[in-house]
This record gives sequence, C-alpha cells and structure tokens, in this order.
Amino acid sequence: MKDSDYFTFNLWTVLPGLVFVFMMWLAYWLEVKYSFRFTDNGIRPDRFSGLQGVVFGPFIHGSLKHLWSNTLPCFILITALSFFYKNISFKVLVLGILITGVLTWFIGRPSYHIGASGVVYMLAAFLFFKGVLTRHYKMLSLSFLVAFFYGSLVWYVLPIKEGVSWEGHLSGAIAGIVLAIVTGSSLPEKKKYAWELEQYNEDEDPFMKHFDEDGNFIEFIDEEE
Repeated sequence: MKDSDYFTFNLWTVLPGLVFVFMMWLAYWLEVKYSFRFTDNGIRPDRFSGLQGVVFGPFIHGSLKHLWSNTLPCFILITALSFFYKNISFKVLVLGILITGVLTWFIGRPSYHIGASGVVYMLAAFLFFKGVLTRHYKMLSLSFLVAFFYGSLVWYVLPIKEGVSWEGHLSGAIAGIVLAIVTGSSLPEKKKYAWELEQYNEDEDPFMKHFDEDGNFIEFIDEEE
C-alpha cells in the first residue's frame, strides 16, 4: 500500500477523539448541572467494586482545570493514533484504557483515581515506541513530535507531586509500551530508491557513470554539432 492510499484524513480520523472528549465534558457537565458526584465511580484499588473505575474513571474529572488539561492531549493523541495506525487504533485505545485501569487498581493507593491522564500517558508511550519499532519515516517523525511535546510527562510517573495519581501515569506508560510491542500493524510500503531495488545495476546508473574506479568525478561535455 502506497503512502497516499494509507495516510488519508477524513471524518473517521477525528471522530474517536471527538467522542472521547465529548464523554469527558458530558460527565463534568452532568456533575455541575445536577450536582452529581461521580468521583465514587473512579478506580478504587482497595475495593473490588473499585474496578468499575477502569471503564468510568477516564471520563471523570475533579475540576475544570483537571478536565481542560486532559482535553487537548486526548483529542490530539487519539486523532494521531487514528491517522497513523488506523487499522489497530480502536483496539489500542480500548485495550489501553483497560490495561491502564487494571494496573492502576493493582498498584494504586487506597483512594479514588479519576481522570484521563493515564490514557494520555498510554497514548504518548504507544505512539513514541511504536514509531521507533516500525522505523517508518513518518511514524518516526511522529515519535519525535511526541517526545518533543510530551517528553516532560515522564517525570510524573514518579510520586513527585502530591494529589496526582502517578500510579495511573505509570500504568498508562507501561500499557502503551506493551501494546507498542505486541500489536502488529499493516503499514504502507517504505519508499525504495533505485539503488535499493534487486534489479539495480550500478554500471547503468546515469549518476554513477560520472565517477571512475577511483571515485573521481568525470564531467561529460556534449559535443557541439
């Protein structure tokens, strides 16, 4: 498959990110509008019932600032996932959310863990390591962009800030790395230059004819008629 056929941008590219962000904002709006409190539906590690947060936790946020800080990263990274890895994007997103949540439930402190930060870490880790593993030039470019914009996130997989679920961040990073390793993806064919083809003959290459056996450049001058 050629690059032009594989890398196509349409409604289905942005729809997953829009739906995910919409669910986040809808949950927060319901809390504000009807005075609901969804925090108890987050991940609670010391309770079996706390596993419900694996599904609901990413859409629950404690404040507008918390919600906004996850909105753009979620939309951008999910859209990047849909664009660059369209054939496995849904599987990666769903499995990533589940693995991140379950790991958080296992290693987390006995308190409620809410928010989409773990999903952000999962997506960033997946996009970075998957690009490195595939070694496709466009995926590698995405890896560099992720490292540039989100590289500082690595510090928050450690307990350096009180009140932040570093366990969720660490779980997301682990989930993203694991998925990058175990998932396969049908990528576009890498562009091959003439000298990379099996039928390439150096003696017939117009450019190589300008060099002698010692590597000296030979200039050909057309004879005037």
